[in-house]
Order: sequence, then structure tokens, then C-alpha cells
Amino acid sequence: MSDLFDLVLFATTFTTLLVIQDPLGAVPVFLSLTGRQDYEQRKRSAFQATLVSFSVVLVFAVFGRYILRFLGISVPALQLSGGLLLLLVAVELLTGKIDDAPASTDPVANSALVPLGTPLLAGPGAIVAAMVAVESATTPVAGWAAVSAAIVCTHLVIFLTLRSSLTLHRMLGDSAIRVITRVLGLLLAAIAVEMMADGVFGFVELRLEH
Repeated sequence: MSDLFDLVLFATTFTTLLVIQDPLGAVPVFLSLTGRQDYEQRKRSAFQATLVSFSVVLVFAVFGRYILRFLGISVPALQLSGGLLLLLVAVELLTGKIDDAPASTDPVANSALVPLGTPLLAGPGAIVAAMVAVESATTPVAGWAAVSAAIVCTHLVIFLTLRSSLTLHRMLGDSAIRVITRVLGLLLAAIAVEMMADGVFGFVELRLEH
């Protein structure tokens, strides 16, 4: 079974993407951007935002390795720079800056694509995390299956969260969502430090080999 599906990689990738993309943290932004839409329009916006995010992350997960190869970038460099980038995202989560987004004044404007779908959900952090997950797979088949399943499951959670945003917001309130976002930011900071440490050790191994 481990030859067909890497459960550890799935759990790691799913957790990392879920923390980075932070569906609960996107709820206040989603409510602000879709404030003048009716229920059906809001459901459509939730689906479109999720689809855009899924497409962007999947494309980079599939073609990211070729981009790295073409540019001559090593995996340790990606891990180190990606960890630094995730650390910056974590700081934004902890300070609340990631919640800042302009409110849409045009109810017809499709704000589900920009800025909600990307770069808020499918931002650089999520893109780098997906690329690193693919590169860290020990076996191609099990790795691709695990990463693909993690991306699908993450965006399923995102879609369900955005679709039920009104209920979640009413149940949790602004204060609870802010607290959850701060906790997720702390977890993301720890993940970022681990990724940066792996990058440093990878650089050392590459230098020793040469």
C-alpha cells in the first residue's frame, strides 16, 4: 500500500496547505468581498475562488520541477526560500495583516478570482509548499497520489468553509476567527522553521558531495 500511497506525505502536505491557505482566516475577507451578493451568487463565488486556487496550486505542483530544472534551482534552495516565505506568511497571520483586503464596490465584479482565489488562497506560500511536497516524495507514484489527494482534500475544506461562511461567522464571531487565525499562524511558523532547517542541511550535503 505504501508503494501506491504515501500516507505520511499526504498528512504533511494536507496540514501544511490547510494552515497556509487558512480557510477560516479567509472567511471575513470572503464576506467583505461578497457583501452585496445574494445567496446563490455567494455560493458561485465560493466555488470559483476554490477552483481558481486549486488550478493554480495543481499547475505549479505538476510543472514546478521543470521550472526549477530550467532555472537551475536546487531543492534545498527552494526549501530555504520557501521556508522564509512561509515564515513571512506566518507573521502576517499572527499580526492580522493577511486579513486586509479591499472591499468590492461592484456586486457584479468577480472578486472570487482576484484577490480571493489568488493571491489570498493560492498565494506564493501554498505554491511553494506544493512544489516542495512533490520534490520530497520518495517514490513517484505514491508521492503524486499523496500530494494530489492532499490538494483535493484541502480545497474541499476550503469550498465547504467558504460556502458555509455566513453560518461559521455567526457561530464563531470575529474574535474567535481571529484567535484561530493566530494559532494557525504559530503552527505555520514552526513548519517554516523546519523547512528552512531542511534546506540548510540539504545545502551542506550538496557541498559535501561536491
